[in-house]
Amino acid sequence: MEKLDLLPAQTALVLIEYQNEWVSDYGSLRSKLVLDEEQFEQAITHSKRALSLSRELGFTVIHVLMKPDKQYKVFGQAEFGLRSAISKSKRWQGFQGEIHPDFLPQENEHTVTERVGASAFSGSNLDCFLRNNGITNLILAGFATHVCVESTLRSAHDLGYNTFVVTEATGSFTNMQKSYFSEHVVHHFGKEIRVSDLYSLSFN
Repeated sequence: MEKLDLLPAQTALVLIEYQNEWVSDYGSLRSKLVLDEEQFEQAITHSKRALSLSRELGFTVIHVLMKPDKQYKVFGQAEFGLRSAISKSKRWQGFQGEIHPDFLPQENEHTVTERVGASAFSGSNLDCFLRNNGITNLILAGFATHVCVESTLRSAHDLGYNTFVVTEATGSFTNMQKSYFSEHVVHHFGKEIRVSDLYSLSFN
């Protein structure tokens, strides 16, 4: 991969839903939805490397959570889609909604909790935080590849951000879903990179 001309001060790693629902061995969504477990476990391993390296390189680190109110009123009376599924399943509460210990935010890292949709930008202060801090380059990782990561990628593109996806640090329910994202989706809205590509970043 060619060197990327990015300044650390203008670059953020955006970690999407590193909560126990997905990351813990006891995650309820993980046990219910993930069919290709090896791919999912590899995504967690690569995510740890991406986080460690991003901190070393001086990127801003942003933790995006799903933290609905206990009555799920923020999602309204949706009849279908994610808003309906989350409300009916009563997910993301208690232990399942907590950030996994391997990905706990450090004191200087930003946490987004106000989301009301699949995209990290939906109903949150993420766009405001990025613009106020002069961040123009986003590096995405998290869960699930074909749902919240993809939705965030599309939103970031339309908002004008230069967006990279560390696809190996994202987890899908199946290998086919991740392959489809890599082959048919990501290049329309951003650029796919590997964790090892972070070493090739060129800073001016």
